[in-house]
Amino acid sequence: MARRRSGSRHDRVLVKSAWGSDDPTKAAFAFLHANAFAAAGQDVQVFLLGEAVSLMRNPVANAVVPVGWPPLADTLRATVGHGIRIHV
Repeated sequence: MARRRSGSRHDRVLVKSAWGSDDPTKAAFAFLHANAFAAAGQDVQVFLLGEAVSLMRNPVANAVVPVGWPPLADTLRATVGHGIRIHV
């Protein structure tokens, strides 16, 4: 098995999610995890599919409030602030 070199420019984290506004806490996890990876210095991207795509609409993002976490709109601002690409 080939060994990956730590710190290689090819070391990337892809976080994917299909959770939407019907489960606010699970919907936020992709962005919360991506923010944590970025804060740790990882190259990270988020890939949304299915219901999760609707989270990119401002009215939806503003209405999603996960249990025990900041509102999704705040988390998304942090995600964008980290320069994380979000694919829909």
